[in-house]
Amino acid sequence: MPSFNRSTTGKEVVETFADNLKGKTGKHSPRLQTLCTFIITGPSFKSIGAEIAISLAYASPSTILLLGRTESKITPVITQIQSLNPSISVSFIHLDLADQTSVRKAAQDVKEKVQKIDILINCAGVMAIPEFQTTKEGVEMQFGSNHIGHFLLTNLLMEKILEAGKGARIVNVSSTGFELAGVRFDDWNFEDGKVYNPWLGYAQSKTANVLFSARLAQKLKSRGIQSYALQPGLVMESNLSNHVTPDMFTSALEIANQNSNGKKVEMEAPKTLQEGCSTALVAALDPSIEEQSGGFLQDCVVRPVEQEHAKGQENIDRLWALSEKLVGQKFDL
Repeated sequence: MPSFNRSTTGKEVVETFADNLKGKTGKHSPRLQTLCTFIITGPSFKSIGAEIAISLAYASPSTILLLGRTESKITPVITQIQSLNPSISVSFIHLDLADQTSVRKAAQDVKEKVQKIDILINCAGVMAIPEFQTTKEGVEMQFGSNHIGHFLLTNLLMEKILEAGKGARIVNVSSTGFELAGVRFDDWNFEDGKVYNPWLGYAQSKTANVLFSARLAQKLKSRGIQSYALQPGLVMESNLSNHVTPDMFTSALEIANQNSNGKKVEMEAPKTLQEGCSTALVAALDPSIEEQSGGFLQDCVVRPVEQEHAKGQENIDRLWALSEKLVGQKFDL
């Protein structure tokens, strides 16, 4: 069994499981023989999603589709992947997670391009938006983009994930920000912004990622398909935190300590982009965690979720029902 930790790089994870990505029976897992087609959201240049995609180029998956809002920000990533490994088919598909019409169009575009989806990595996200904003459908922007958009995309792509069958995985990039607060099931829009807090909005969306992964794992267990949520780490190089000021980070720490039951919470040490993408790649590729589907990973290992608001069947079921309501569509797996 490979040994990974917080200093592990994405390249190291990919190289460990490179045989699996080529469609061969790898030494680490004879069960993962056809992990070839990857879908990654949020892969703009200098993002964790981009670094995940670039790391995959050190092996030979057949196809990588990069889904994001701005093609010009993703073109450099495509160029780098093609330079590292010309054998990979890599292309851009437009996706705006804050617009459900765009999500539906992106899902259709993906389905027209691939026969199956072996790994779906929902990595796109926004963090601590200072002022209250909503998606096109009127959902608070962080909850709407980080969770609702991905909920809709994942379910619309499910037929292709099911086509891949046993060994396929869905990876939701969350954050330890989920520890700050749960989903506001009866007031996800913070009284239409009147009581909005940037970090509580972020926490709601990241808790949703955790609960969504747990529900997917339940629904897909009989088919041998896994789902995981994870904390990539604090990556200051990433575009995600460009607007977050030191005062805002201080505010997040204050909220964390108020909700820690007396345990002192401190800011974690930053990671590089390569270190930041590795946990998502472990979630996507490591066969040793298969029995822990639905779990939460940090620093490349599965760790317990202690906060009551981020676990439990009632929370899991309420989130699924609310998500279906906000996308106007039922999804029965």
